[in-house]
Amino acid sequence: MTPTASLRESILQHLRYSFGKDPEHAILEDWRMALSYAVRDRITDAWIAATGKTYDSGAKRVYYLSMEFLIGRLLEDGIVNLELVEEAKAVLEEFGKDYGTVLSDEPDAALGNGGLGRLAACFLESLSTIGCPAHGYGIRYEHGLFRQSFVDGRQVEQPELWLEQRHAWEFERPEVRYRIGFGGHVDKRGETVRWYPGEVVEAEAFDTPVVGWKGRWANTLRLWSGRAIHPFDLDRFNHGDFAGAAQPEALARTISRVLYPDDTTEQGKELRLKQEYFLTAAALRDILRRFNNQFGDLRKLPSKVAIQLNDTHPAIAGPELIRVLHDERGLSFEESMEIARGCLSYTNHTLLPEALETWDEALFGRLLPRHIELIDQIDSTHAKQNPSRLNSMRADHQVKMGQLSFVMAHHVNGVSALHTELMKTTVFEELHGLHPDRIVNETNGVTPRRWLLGCNPRLAGLITESIGEDWVDDLEQLTKLEPFIEDTAWLDRYAQVKRDNKSELSNWMAQAHGLHVDPEMLFDVQIKRLHEYKRQHLNILETIAHWAEIRDNPNADWTPRLKLFGGKAAPGYFFAKDIIRLINDAAAVINADPVTAPYLKIAFLPNYNVSLAERMIPAADLSEQISTAGKEASGTGNMKFALNGAPTVGTLDGANVEIREHVGAENFFLFGMTAEEVMERRKIEGHAWKAVQADPRLKRALDLIRDGRFSPGEPDRYHGITGNLEGADYFLVCSDFTDYWRAQREVDTAFKDTRAWAKMAALNTARSGWFSSDRTIRGYMHDIWGAESLL
Repeated sequence: MTPTASLRESILQHLRYSFGKDPEHAILEDWRMALSYAVRDRITDAWIAATGKTYDSGAKRVYYLSMEFLIGRLLEDGIVNLELVEEAKAVLEEFGKDYGTVLSDEPDAALGNGGLGRLAACFLESLSTIGCPAHGYGIRYEHGLFRQSFVDGRQVEQPELWLEQRHAWEFERPEVRYRIGFGGHVDKRGETVRWYPGEVVEAEAFDTPVVGWKGRWANTLRLWSGRAIHPFDLDRFNHGDFAGAAQPEALARTISRVLYPDDTTEQGKELRLKQEYFLTAAALRDILRRFNNQFGDLRKLPSKVAIQLNDTHPAIAGPELIRVLHDERGLSFEESMEIARGCLSYTNHTLLPEALETWDEALFGRLLPRHIELIDQIDSTHAKQNPSRLNSMRADHQVKMGQLSFVMAHHVNGVSALHTELMKTTVFEELHGLHPDRIVNETNGVTPRRWLLGCNPRLAGLITESIGEDWVDDLEQLTKLEPFIEDTAWLDRYAQVKRDNKSELSNWMAQAHGLHVDPEMLFDVQIKRLHEYKRQHLNILETIAHWAEIRDNPNADWTPRLKLFGGKAAPGYFFAKDIIRLINDAAAVINADPVTAPYLKIAFLPNYNVSLAERMIPAADLSEQISTAGKEASGTGNMKFALNGAPTVGTLDGANVEIREHVGAENFFLFGMTAEEVMERRKIEGHAWKAVQADPRLKRALDLIRDGRFSPGEPDRYHGITGNLEGADYFLVCSDFTDYWRAQREVDTAFKDTRAWAKMAALNTARSGWFSSDRTIRGYMHDIWGAESLL
């Protein structure tokens, strides 16, 4: 039977026996689910075979703990990695169904916020492509990150209902449940210590197989859902307390209800800490159960188990693993600490001190009374081993999770070369001095299957036609494209791919959002989480200044430009939400201006997620990576843009430094201060005010905002933003504005030479192969985990 016939039979079988439908009566969701199940069947075969091989080999396993796994839609991922694209299109076409329409019916799993969660998803796919035995552990958020919409330009948050439809990819594991406790008291009797929680919930497992390229291996993403031990109180129900009868279940489910609850309230902080312990404790119990069943001797744990902490969210893993080994399994504290450190490694993702989590010790001690004792014991032991140490894990009534993560890890890695070096001199300066071999670098990467082969089939097709398909799991083979770039006919085809992608995005924006733009404009894109250090407000300030210049001289030779934004602000981050509203308010005024409309348009597309990124990145001409130098750990969006042929306008921050080194300085629009210059600039009193007075364009843009040009009914709406920029301006928007303006005008000039621009874009693609998550994962395997491929 041919692959197409086999797939056709599988889809019809699932329509009939999984959903009770025949083709004549099946709706779109039925077709999508039947196709998903048919693909999942094939993935499951690889998954079970890989699991069996892992057990038979006794190999070391990798466990990746992350609060976020921004997996997005999985159907196309599975089809692409199983090489079933043409077969799926043919079967659906036979039944009069459009392939793209069926794929887009799948809800976007909102299990992450941005780069951190998308990186985790890329890593799982690369682990499977390489054949490294691994599990990802996270939380099965019922609503995930909120759904974003705009009302009068303001961000409005609504629940994300990704589980409202059936989720095709997971296997519920009701037999895998662990009891997770909070609060209560600690009982000490001699050498015996026991924690007796006051509140207990159950963590139930849901497994999703993650398949690698060509279906040669599949690993597991195990997500935990909160359940009550006794979900229903019949006695309360029979006495008329119907709501109270279901209260235990409601409270338990709260733990896995929403990703990153608003922690501006004490209740929100408590829930966030509960989520972090819930994830970590359930994962460690599962890891130990699997290890005990296969190996038994706990002293061998570091030789068989590598646990990677993705940021500080699972930092409680150190004390929790010690608690289980010491309190429950009877090993000494010292040996338990040594074993735990032998298993644990920690990825740092930020140099922002406020993002290195700290917890109020009263809240921490109330929720996790045994763990705060163990943290003190860890701290004391570490201090005895390092008498020169000055700083503690507890200070100013705060528990410092970054310090805890570092001390309890055998390796700590940064995620770009610059970030790793800055870690040594900033947030972990003292600890690095005590443990100079502990910090290593593993520059981030992205999976080329999702972020080129899947999302940009036109470009992928041209690449495969030119150099063969081996680039898909050996991305550095893209360098073979360089001779083709010198061929005018080939370069024209490359440029046509970009034009077609832009036309497709333009048509979608017109249909979905009523936004009509000329695809010949320069598509200038900034899509990322809203944060002051990412400086979306620098972008809109320059846009407003540019608009004013066009109005002054509308007959000049302007380069038509579309400014595209996307991203969400945390619900309690009011400054970031004001930036969103300012962008939308400016768009309303500027897009309606008949003088400038041919040359400048602005759009902030709502509800940015993985699927929207897959639309926007292949169509981008310019990638905005404009964070304050020294603040962005790495970035992965910058890699996706470069890979898909969008040159960067950016600072020397995060992985921008390495991207520029790889693609060539002449194919990158650099601006702004270095990290060292940033630190020196902050020392200058009134630095922002001086920058404003020195640049009339910047001053005019700020005046337009302050005077209510974009908020006529409320002229003081943005006084918070203008006051910040002219005052403290910690992220140095004003100081970098003039150089940013210069770089943008260089972009305008370069874009007019279409042949030269196409060459620049193509060289970005050809030289971005190093930024594959396959390369990153091989680095972790060799430098940190001591794990091997079983392929």
